[in-house]
Amino acid sequence: MKRREFIELSANTLGGLLVYSLAGTPAVLSAHEGRIKVPLRFFSGEEAKVIVAACERIFPADESGPGATQAGAMVYIDRQLAGPYGTDSHRYTKPPFAESAGPGYQGRESPQETYRAGIPKLGADFAALDAASQDERLEAVEKTHFFQLLRQHTIEGVFCDPMHGGNAGLIGWQLLGYPGPQMSYRAEMGKYNGVAFRPKPQSLQQILGYPVKPWEDEGMG
Repeated sequence: MKRREFIELSANTLGGLLVYSLAGTPAVLSAHEGRIKVPLRFFSGEEAKVIVAACERIFPADESGPGATQAGAMVYIDRQLAGPYGTDSHRYTKPPFAESAGPGYQGRESPQETYRAGIPKLGADFAALDAASQDERLEAVEKTHFFQLLRQHTIEGVFCDPMHGGNAGLIGWQLLGYPGPQMSYRAEMGKYNGVAFRPKPQSLQQILGYPVKPWEDEGMG
């Protein structure tokens, strides 16, 4: 049985309430302190450190708001790779294989295999490098399928529903002003005439009022 891997992160870097000052400067309010261990499903602890750093360079925190680390993008990627998507359970994977952008990815490697082969190209020391050096490593693999997946998954991890492991504290939706997957606003009609309607973001679980099991957890206890 495989030993369970963890990555230790600062609790202050995961989620929180995003607020802006009168000058437009963003700040994240969080009641958490200390460090927490995040259990990993696919990555090793060292691989997870590389992915956290790489995601942050792809979607960095800046003057407009938090980045991929704050949103927990690595957690999202880890869960997706450990589930049916990571093993290509729902993709036709018989030859012939082709390199074509038209119908989408047609290669042999699964997402799991793509990441396992791609992470070493960034280097085991990637997380310890300065930002400029990290960008050089990422630019060196920018044309690869690995980088294309990593970039796509980083963005998904920032803006997904939190049940998938990313968008911690609804940080991504707060950045966009997206209220969540509301089915109807009928109850709000007529209440905001002449006033901006800015509903607080809610996850699917918050809207429904009961736990929702994400598809990557299918078959898990």
